[in-house]
Amino acid sequence: MNYSHLKIGLFIPCYVDQFYPQVGVATLELLEKLGCTVSFPLNQTCCGQPMANSGFEHLTKDCNNLFANSFSEFDYIVSPSGSCVLHIKEHLKLEDKPVEAKVIRKKVYELVEFITDVLKIDSIVANFPHKVGLHQGCHGQRGLHLAQMSELNAAPFSKPETLLRKVQGLELVELDRKDECCGFGGTFCVSEEAVSVKMGKDRVADHLRHHAEYITGSDMSCLLHLEGILKRKNSTVQVKHIAEILNNAI
Repeated sequence: MNYSHLKIGLFIPCYVDQFYPQVGVATLELLEKLGCTVSFPLNQTCCGQPMANSGFEHLTKDCNNLFANSFSEFDYIVSPSGSCVLHIKEHLKLEDKPVEAKVIRKKVYELVEFITDVLKIDSIVANFPHKVGLHQGCHGQRGLHLAQMSELNAAPFSKPETLLRKVQGLELVELDRKDECCGFGGTFCVSEEAVSVKMGKDRVADHLRHHAEYITGSDMSCLLHLEGILKRKNSTVQVKHIAEILNNAI
């Protein structure tokens, strides 16, 4: 199906822009392959999440205004980051334009959520012949409901897992604790670094036990944390954002 009539704004978090620009490129290419017309507002910058998470949400006014000025014209706003999307969905405030803020909050989507719930894609033309472990980030799972929480007595589902199972050659490994937090937690990994590292090591160990060659997820922040632990272990296991895998052409 052709979605070229929709105006989609690509929202790239600062840590992706600075450390993993290939994820932004993969997100753009993937959306275009799926028939979308995508624009990248050049004036965008931090959405304000780090300040808000540190107790300084009252200082995010300029971030909020800049975000609105950059993205208000689009039909949808799509980002390869569950945590940043959840921040906008729940915390974007415009003092002089509360109605506009409400509209923006409703049209911002995380990439997997957008592909699954808006585009409703049935098939993905991609190839990734490797054993892959899926890390389901807390913001995506418990905030955006990209997957069911195992502590609930409810039917299981996972939107990222569903998409990955459409990729040719990809073997999804079964983890012991598939929705366990990696310990990154944004500013938590700075204020409680010892706890954060121990949680990350446990998360990595689960993937290593099941012989994953790659760890993927929809939040590069979590994967950054896990990648640091893997590198310190001199592990050959690599991290890849789900956009890179779904964009990996046959």
